[in-house]
Amino acid sequence: MVEELTPDEVNQRVQKGDIRVIDTRPPAEYEQGHIPGSINVPLGDLPSMVPDIDWDDTDVVCACPVGESSKQAAMLISSYEGVEDDVVVASMAGGYEEWTFELETGTAADA
Repeated sequence: MVEELTPDEVNQRVQKGDIRVIDTRPPAEYEQGHIPGSINVPLGDLPSMVPDIDWDDTDVVCACPVGESSKQAAMLISSYEGVEDDVVVASMAGGYEEWTFELETGTAADA
């Protein structure tokens, strides 16, 4: 079972800077608006990109359109041996459909 964080919890942690957001949507959707500071890693690219991301001891939350594919992404990331055991890897409940906070626009940031 994947831990889920509400959009409010994600927003609070983004404001504190103590969580890494992985946005699993396609680049075109990401560029139209995304959680500030999030990293765009489309779900289909995630298996090949996980080893290239510099995982540290920062908790991770995955975000997608409705909160379903982000659960798959969280399971994949949490199973990667490069992610510390004490790092929480969660999914954002409800996805972007439930996100009511400010969004950034523009191109994807590098992992």
